Amino acid sequence: MINDSSRKRKFKYRSMGVIALLTAAAVLASACSAPGAKGAATVQLAPRTIKTEDIKKQKISNPIEQVADVAAGTTLDVVAKANGEVTEVLKNRGEYVQKGDVLFVLDNKDALSNKRKSELSLRSAQESLQQAKDNKVNNRKDLADNVTRSQTALTNAQQDYNKTRNDYDAGLVVQHQVDQVKQALDNAQMNLDAARSKLSAFDNSDSISSILTQAESATLALDDANRSLENYEIKAPSSGILTDFNVVVGQSVNAAAGKVGQVQQIDPIKIKTELSETNYQLVKGKQELVYYNPDQPDKKGTAKISYLAPIMSAATKTYTLELEVANADHKLQPGTRFMVQLTTETEEKVVAIPTLSVIREESDTFVFVKQGDQYSKRKVKLGRINGEYQEVLEGVKDGENLVVTGQNTLKDGQKVDAAASAAPSATPEAKK
Repeated sequence: MINDSSRKRKFKYRSMGVIALLTAAAVLASACSAPGAKGAATVQLAPRTIKTEDIKKQKISNPIEQVADVAAGTTLDVVAKANGEVTEVLKNRGEYVQKGDVLFVLDNKDALSNKRKSELSLRSAQESLQQAKDNKVNNRKDLADNVTRSQTALTNAQQDYNKTRNDYDAGLVVQHQVDQVKQALDNAQMNLDAARSKLSAFDNSDSISSILTQAESATLALDDANRSLENYEIKAPSSGILTDFNVVVGQSVNAAAGKVGQVQQIDPIKIKTELSETNYQLVKGKQELVYYNPDQPDKKGTAKISYLAPIMSAATKTYTLELEVANADHKLQPGTRFMVQLTTETEEKVVAIPTLSVIREESDTFVFVKQGDQYSKRKVKLGRINGEYQEVLEGVKDGENLVVTGQNTLKDGQKVDAAASAAPSATPEAKK
């Protein structure tokens, strides 16, 4: 019973204390709010001072980069143009070869035999051709000599005829003798005409054309045999790294089977990547880009853009980019990965403003710029953010005087002096 009485008295005293405290607070509040009441305290907040600073270019981010693959400048297939058994292998897979180097050799016994036969055929044709030429010269000489002899005979017959006619006029010979001499003259003329016709016909004929054709055919056959023999030595189609090459001695190679290896050209070498629409716009119009090995970020190089796809791939929805890099020391190898900088350090220095200077009104953004004796409200288009600064794409430019604090108290076109007088300093004071 005693404990219950004690608990009731403690609860009663606590309740009375709380009520007294609430009553005192209510009286104090009434006193402070009453007009003219003594001891009332007033607090007035001062507007922020208007401050400006010149807009400057800031580094908004590091250069935009993209992973790219190192690939061979050109890849050419190694193909056999002849069938046969491999007798010798001179180069190995992964080895650097020069254009024209013999990679492996096929058994060429049959090709050598065909070449020998072609050489013999050509020699026989050439001998026949020479003999035909000699015969032609000799035959023409005989025909020409016959014309000369006929000409001489005609001259002599003409002289005999003239003398006989003179003798006939002098009564020394009879008509019968004149007729005989005249007949001899006519025969001499016909012999000359016949000789000349034979010579002309010989000159207009081509007695060696068929033999000449045979000789030319034999020459072509020998050329074919030599080229065929060359096909038994399979050579590198270009300079580069020999890959996909697994030929061994004793292996049978068939020309119809296709490639037996590849040569990847690595000087120059290519750096290739696929660009999104956004990154394509960053590269479009440029002539060269910076690249580097991610394992050696301090060693950067510049490469010429050898190809930039003008249209997007329908399959990948990307644009192909290729850089051409000189690689005389062969340090760059196909299959490795490099980084390509799509933008430069200079490009990443952009017009930027403090984020706190921006006024947001619904979906629009504005800033105030001090122009002469007034403040101008500008609508701006913002871009990337880096710390306390944000990129400005449109609206203001480098060197303009930007309001960085107090902009929320300004109106478009407000005079500088008016803005300054509208922002007096004030301090809280207690009136007693």
